[in-house]
Amino acid sequence: MFDVGFAEILLLSLVALVVLGPERLPRVARTLGGLARKARTSWLSLKRSIEAEMRAEELKKPLENFRKEFKSTVDEVRSGLDPVAKPAAKPTANPDLAPAPEAAKPGAAQDPGAKDQAGE
Repeated sequence: MFDVGFAEILLLSLVALVVLGPERLPRVARTLGGLARKARTSWLSLKRSIEAEMRAEELKKPLENFRKEFKSTVDEVRSGLDPVAKPAAKPTANPDLAPAPEAAKPGAAQDPGAKDQAGE
């Protein structure tokens, strides 16, 4: 990443030893190592979350395509059934204006058995 070779690391270590001294150098090295570890774990966590979001988006696309296709199929089926269902849904005659049944008309035979008994 930084293209630092062994010679550069050795030179930086010697400069740090001279500047910080032998007492503070281990503490500073431990602190820098901890910071590097935190930075690396944070970076990996961020990378994993971005990859997870990308996978989730990739999974949503086929699901969305399936939903659109299913909806269009349902709409086609409904539009195909509409011409069949519409004539049956509309009544041909108004039930309020329908003629009265024959039994309710005056002068109609009320009971066929009653005529037989009267004729005997």
